[in-house]
Amino acid sequence: STMEETDREAVATAVQRVAGMLQRPDQLDKVEQYRRREARKKASVEARLKAAIQSQLDGVRTGLSQLHNALNDVKDIQQSLIDVNKDWRQSINTIENLKDVKDAVVQHSQLAAAVENLKNIFSVPEIVRETQDLIERGELLQAHRKLMDLECSRDNLMYEQYRMDSKNTHDMNLIHTYFGDMQKLSEELAKQLWMVVQRSLVTVRRDPTLLVSVVRIIEREEKIDRRMLDRKKQTGFIPPGRPKKWKEKMFNILERTVSTRIEGTQADTRESDKMWLVRHLEIIRKYVVDDLLVAKTLLDQCFPPHYDIFNKLLNMYHQALSTRMQELAAEDLEANEIVSLLSWVLNTYTSSEMMGNSELSPEVDVNSLDPLISQNIVDQLLSKYMSTLTSNIIGWLRKALETDKKDWIKETEPEADQDGYYQTTLPAIVFQMFEQNLQVAAQINEDLKTKVLLLCLQQMNSFLTRYKDEAQLYKEEHLKNRQYPQCYVQYMIAVINNCQTFKESIISLKRKYLKMEMEDTLSSSHTSMDATLDFIAKEGCSSLLDEVFMDLEPHLNELMTKKWLMGSNAVGTICVTVEDYFNDFAKIKKPYKKTMTLEAHRRVVVEYIRAIMLKRISFKNAEERKEGAERMIKEAEQFRFLFKKLAAGSGEDTEGLCDIIEAIAEVIKLTDPSLLYLEVSMLVSKYPDIRDDHIAALLTVRGDASRDMKQTIIETLDQGPSQPNPNYVPIFKEITVPTLTVPKLLK
Repeated sequence: STMEETDREAVATAVQRVAGMLQRPDQLDKVEQYRRREARKKASVEARLKAAIQSQLDGVRTGLSQLHNALNDVKDIQQSLIDVNKDWRQSINTIENLKDVKDAVVQHSQLAAAVENLKNIFSVPEIVRETQDLIERGELLQAHRKLMDLECSRDNLMYEQYRMDSKNTHDMNLIHTYFGDMQKLSEELAKQLWMVVQRSLVTVRRDPTLLVSVVRIIEREEKIDRRMLDRKKQTGFIPPGRPKKWKEKMFNILERTVSTRIEGTQADTRESDKMWLVRHLEIIRKYVVDDLLVAKTLLDQCFPPHYDIFNKLLNMYHQALSTRMQELAAEDLEANEIVSLLSWVLNTYTSSEMMGNSELSPEVDVNSLDPLISQNIVDQLLSKYMSTLTSNIIGWLRKALETDKKDWIKETEPEADQDGYYQTTLPAIVFQMFEQNLQVAAQINEDLKTKVLLLCLQQMNSFLTRYKDEAQLYKEEHLKNRQYPQCYVQYMIAVINNCQTFKESIISLKRKYLKMEMEDTLSSSHTSMDATLDFIAKEGCSSLLDEVFMDLEPHLNELMTKKWLMGSNAVGTICVTVEDYFNDFAKIKKPYKKTMTLEAHRRVVVEYIRAIMLKRISFKNAEERKEGAERMIKEAEQFRFLFKKLAAGSGEDTEGLCDIIEAIAEVIKLTDPSLLYLEVSMLVSKYPDIRDDHIAALLTVRGDASRDMKQTIIETLDQGPSQPNPNYVPIFKEITVPTLTVPKLLK
């Protein structure tokens, strides 16, 4: 059993403790002492146990006595309830009889209210008149106070009537009609309030107290609205015309005012003023900034904080602007108008000139403003702008070229630039137009600027092809009648120089408007434009040289003839003519002028050698050969002198060309025929493109070589080595030698 277990545990614990006390032999002496200590401990524990049990018993005794009392109380209450029940059953009949008293009380309270209201009821017409006067005098607060009194009387009467007999509409209507004028007063007062609200931004500067009064009236009405709605929840009754919702109406009026303000700023139309849109947008900007500054500094103080009037107005302006910008975007705008609109919407609106104005912060945060028009509309406008601009640019370029062509047939020389080079206004006009459009595009954003630049260069590319064709036509027309146009040479020079100007302008345009990383996208079109320009310039130069050589033709025909041998001045005339032309050619820009000089030099030499190869003369004797050869050497010197002068400063070494004439002269001059083969082979080794027919013609002109001798020389030459000058540009290959034709034999 549990008791036994406890005993066992106690013995075991005691054994353990005794064992703990008696571990050393000397402790046995203290056994008596230990026993006494343990006895004391045991006595104290027993005393504590007794005390605890005693207090428990006391508690139980008290509890039992309280339970006994409670039982008696319950019995008493039960008896009382039985008595009450009995009394209540007896008095039900008495309560039934009190209904009349209750009705009398209700009636009394209504009559009391009626008597109270009678004073008011009889004075209604008079109060209405007074209120009307107050409204007309602009004393809105007092007028409203009286109006509230009137409404209060009417509403109380109606409420009493409703409580008494909610079905009785006849009496309700009677009250309503009696107070009919009061409804008109309310409307009249409202009209005055809305006029003040409409002009609030002006009123707040002139008469802020008037605005404050209006706000106070609206606040009072809001309070009454709330009270009436609460009563409706409880009783189901609400007076006519409630809730008035004047606060909501006030915000609607403000919203309409803001919209009208923004729409009303368009004073002009496109017909009356080209700049109508710029003007319209500028007026809007000014109005909005002014209005918001007034709203922030003055208006805000006239309204309770919970109206949040500044932010509400800010939203209204933003909304009205957004609507207006969408309307404008939907109109049929011209290219420059699209730019004005987009630049305003995307940049001006959030700039420091408008919403970013430092005086409007921190209330206005431009980063949290929504866009005025959607990205979709922006994209539509941009694509419309690009397509309009494309057709405009095509038109402008066509017109510029037409105007330029008209200049080409003028009888006055073209203008020269500051360095004296002929030019026309075409490159300046074209690039000024490009510049203007790029600056305009840059107002909107980087991306549009790049697109416009690509468009300009793309159109430039096709324009240059037309320019090339027109230059070609110009040349062909001139060849039909060389007297016309009078200044053909000068205008052709201007066309050539324009090519150089175009090249430089393209580079500077790209440098100014194109980001480095975009460079690659344009390199191919740039290369193709350069190629076209080089082609136009090259064709122009060659057509100018054709002019020179058409004029030289009669003099070139005189070379290597009897007349020439007798002492004609053909070469002198040739030199003077070339120099005269080159006075004009000095107006050609550097890179092209250099090639012109080289080409002229080369062609003069080619024509001279061609004259030799035409076999127009065959020298009769050594005397004539000497005279002819010396004349050739002298003329080569004249050419050398001329072209050195023309190439002055260009650092070109073209001495070698005249050397060929001198080398041929040496072959003709030779007096010892046995050395002829040696002389000819030296000539061939220097100029390896000399053909057999050239040598045959040369020997024919010499006039002393037999057919066999010619044959031998030509056959032997084929085996000889050649050692041409590395800079030598073949010249003989373009010179043909006439073969003996039938008409020649018949002569």
